[in-house]
Amino acid sequence: MGRLPFLIVGCLLIIAFDFYFVKAILSAFKNWSEKAKTRFTRIYWGITIVLIIGVFAGIFLNLFLSMRAVILVIFFLTTACKIVMLPFLLVDDLRRLVIVLLRRTRRSENSSATVSGNLNDQYNATYSSRTTSTHNKTGLAIEEPISRSSFIVKAGLVAAAIPLTSLSWGIVSGAYDYQVRRKTLILPNLPAAFDGITMGQISDIHSGSFYNKTAVKGGVEMLLGEKPDFIFFTGDIVNDMATEMRDYQDIFSKIKAPLGVYSSLGNHDYGDYHFGKESSPAKVKNLKDVIKTHELMGWDLLMNENRRLKIDGEEIGILGIENWGMGRFPKYGRMDLAVKNTDDLPVKLLLSHDPSHWRAEVLPKYPQIDAMFSGHTHGMQFGVRTEKYQWSPIEYIYKEWAGLYQEQKQQLYVNVGYGFLGYPGRVGILPEITIFTLKRA
Repeated sequence: MGRLPFLIVGCLLIIAFDFYFVKAILSAFKNWSEKAKTRFTRIYWGITIVLIIGVFAGIFLNLFLSMRAVILVIFFLTTACKIVMLPFLLVDDLRRLVIVLLRRTRRSENSSATVSGNLNDQYNATYSSRTTSTHNKTGLAIEEPISRSSFIVKAGLVAAAIPLTSLSWGIVSGAYDYQVRRKTLILPNLPAAFDGITMGQISDIHSGSFYNKTAVKGGVEMLLGEKPDFIFFTGDIVNDMATEMRDYQDIFSKIKAPLGVYSSLGNHDYGDYHFGKESSPAKVKNLKDVIKTHELMGWDLLMNENRRLKIDGEEIGILGIENWGMGRFPKYGRMDLAVKNTDDLPVKLLLSHDPSHWRAEVLPKYPQIDAMFSGHTHGMQFGVRTEKYQWSPIEYIYKEWAGLYQEQKQQLYVNVGYGFLGYPGRVGILPEITIFTLKRA
């Protein structure tokens, strides 16, 4: 399994952090009784072990979809909170280490003082001194409101609650909050018969991540309610396995349009992340099953090929290629095959899953492509998006990551996706259904 080493390393890092985290929490709450400390430690480690086992079971075993979703959601949220908490603990330990070093320096400068112990002993002694009390000259304990170490740790806990709240809300509210975005697509050479017709686009279904069939069905009904003349789906129908569509194929089979539904494959559809990059009988069969799913739903899957869309004797071209992405993403697409026998068509619309393909190959080599339609980025499922402004961390990876882009006479639209992957929700970058109105210049 290509993902197994990554999962093992990730879980080991989480366990290492948990040892660090538990020790910090116990030192920050010195007023807890020994019984309370023992109970907290057992509950904490019990939850951690159950979640780690659950993650492996959810990925490699055939668990119920709802059970797998709950496990992965809880695991994701707890891990996010730990990541936020970590800098506070590191700052606190760095602060105490500096204090130890300063004390050692002062003692070494005092010739009358005897330096006892080593730095390691002093550091451990200081670490165990996270306390809410000090002593007066008589040796009696005097209660402090809160020690500096305790304050930093508790501040970290408060900070960790912020992403927990926002990410939880993104799961409850954002994952299935489908947004219809309407765009006018100006195509100078568009035949008169096509002027004013509408086209819908969805992308990145990622059916293996869904856990709410009713909500998914609601999004499909929203798309159909727009009554587009034809529809594009731009890749990633599954996370890894064709079987992920088993519970949702009947829903997406309802997506129909008078001029057809055209689809392409995304990087996840090939099974590379489950079977590895090398070919195998199981991987080949899985891809065949994914292709068959498109066929059973009545979607016209374009594998480095094209179709002619005809209205009243006038035609435009619909081209689709297999996944082609920069960096580590596979380059299965063949533009030379997709554009074959299309020279006479006045307008060519391209389905290509990864938007990096536009700048890397389409712009410099294929000026005859009028508009390309992509997905892939998800807008990182986190950010800000309004009619006039958008931002997401994904913009530091992809120059074109959401919305409409234009360079000279060529255009690109990036749909931020219908589904989700990894984090089972969305914050700010909501799932998208795009409706285009095609217009002549």
